[in-house]
Amino acid sequence: MIDLTQSHDVLGAYHNIGFNGVRKEFTDPATKYALDVMDEKVQAGYLMKLACFRHLRDLQRYQGGSFNFYYDVNEVDKILKFASIAPNVDTGEPTKLMPWQKFIFAMLFGWRDCDTNTKRFTRVVLSVARGQGKSYLMAIYMAYSFLIESMGLSNQDFLVTAENYDQTGKLYGYIANMLKSIIDQQPVFKKLAEEDDLVIHEHTGISMRKFNNNLRPLSFNAGKYDSYHFTTAVFDEVGNIKSREGTKKIVSGQVKVPNHQYIEISTSYPDPSVPFHEEQKMIQQVMEQDFSREADRTLGLIWAQDSLDETFKEEAWIKSNPLLGLPSQHDILLDGLRDKRDADMLAGTVDDFQNKNLNLWLQEATNSYLKLSDIERAIIPSFDIRGRDVYIGFDYSMFSDNTAIAFVYPYQEENGRQKWHIEQHSFIPWEKAGSIQAKEKQDGINYRELAKRGYCTITSHPQGLINDDQVYSWLLNYVEENNLHVIFFGYDAWGATNAIKQMDINTDFPLEAIRQRTSELKDPTKFLQKIFVEGNCSRLDDKIMEKALINAEIYEDKIGIQVDKAKATLKIDVVDAIIDALYQGMYHFEDFGIANDKSQQVDRMTAEQVKKWFESKDSGLLDD
Repeated sequence: MIDLTQSHDVLGAYHNIGFNGVRKEFTDPATKYALDVMDEKVQAGYLMKLACFRHLRDLQRYQGGSFNFYYDVNEVDKILKFASIAPNVDTGEPTKLMPWQKFIFAMLFGWRDCDTNTKRFTRVVLSVARGQGKSYLMAIYMAYSFLIESMGLSNQDFLVTAENYDQTGKLYGYIANMLKSIIDQQPVFKKLAEEDDLVIHEHTGISMRKFNNNLRPLSFNAGKYDSYHFTTAVFDEVGNIKSREGTKKIVSGQVKVPNHQYIEISTSYPDPSVPFHEEQKMIQQVMEQDFSREADRTLGLIWAQDSLDETFKEEAWIKSNPLLGLPSQHDILLDGLRDKRDADMLAGTVDDFQNKNLNLWLQEATNSYLKLSDIERAIIPSFDIRGRDVYIGFDYSMFSDNTAIAFVYPYQEENGRQKWHIEQHSFIPWEKAGSIQAKEKQDGINYRELAKRGYCTITSHPQGLINDDQVYSWLLNYVEENNLHVIFFGYDAWGATNAIKQMDINTDFPLEAIRQRTSELKDPTKFLQKIFVEGNCSRLDDKIMEKALINAEIYEDKIGIQVDKAKATLKIDVVDAIIDALYQGMYHFEDFGIANDKSQQVDRMTAEQVKKWFESKDSGLLDD
């Protein structure tokens, strides 16, 4: 079983497996590209090595006769033949495709379902740096799908979309102009267009009136996907879309459409908490888990740098800018990239170069509290909290904010390494947004789905306000069901709500109000940052926590630091709650920490523990 999720040694896995059978049987351009990448004849980033390895492994599975999909080189030949006569609208002549571009088309059209002979990949994540000719490739793709794949079919809808009409219109204009040129230059397609009564409108779409097939340019902001069932859909610059609502409508409308395919295209964007980045992480894990068949119909093709360190390694920029492999373009493109980097460095905006020209995800703000890589590295699949010591932090909702409870569990690994596991549960108000649907769109978080997974609770208040009784009851049940030993409960001094008052009266939680000012918060704020950077904390794959950590920025004054956010709609409640918990949790392993205060140890014992203590010969307590 090949699992690269920990080692990431894709080249090592490749060299441990013999691919001679694949080399002999498959000599098509795409398979040759995959082999060249894995043989390191072509420089590529980790994510593209994974994609190439996946293709080669799938060919082996196909050869073994135990795979649900097959690779049809005839289908690859068809699209590449069409591409060879498709003119680039900038030059008026067809552009000879590079191997990486042929690889894209081969993956899109070559892999087929054994039962239906339709395209295998129904969902595609395609990402490459800015200026790499993706509009030309997508114009070829859509022209082929509309003209060739729709032959003999009626009532087919095709979609070109982007966030706004200007972006949508740009790609649509490229497709429309390419189709005009193909029809004008190729007699066979001119005849086909006449027979099918094909009409190309300047802005509103392309119609094949004889069969009622239509290519429609629709913008995401217009939100008019509901009534369509798209055979083929392309979403351009989807990396800036913060909600899945629109894309869900596209995908749900395709469910019963044979041979459908949905392609998301984009470079990286400043906000790494968007769905497009989450989908890239998902497909990376799928490719790393070679044994898994969970996402066999999802394709990931991502040309990107491997790290920010490569900002100054020009020889590695081909990983995200594969056009650098074209001799006629190399020098011009490299000079342009170098100038952009240097200009951005002088302007203090090198993150824009890293984002768009190196196709790397990172935070936009230079004063971000944590790096994305540190936040993601902390994820573990599970953690048993039962019976553990816990430090709890509480951040109460103000206006549209969520109410967050953070749980910090100190623990030691087998080698004695001290670590802190962090979890959270949020209570979601929607009164200010108007509805939970609007709240989800505003925050860019699918709260209802995350509630099913246990990461949050949608408020039960009929007007969408936080219900203090609901918060209090949930917390007490959680602590009791998991037999947690609450060592400390820190809360915002301004958050002395009814829930806090109930805990003070009805529980033995050691409550402490913490003033939310830099002098009080500077130490736990620095500590939380430190354990993420040093890899001494863990967390679950919780999108609410992740978004809060990403949104957090550093605010500094003359007496200390604390976390803040760039604008009101960004959520950092969870981070505030974690810092409140760490107000004492950071000292858990220290002799002076409250967990090691012998005078208080009996107070924290259960009745059974007290009984055992009295019966023991050497208590180890109160030995002063």
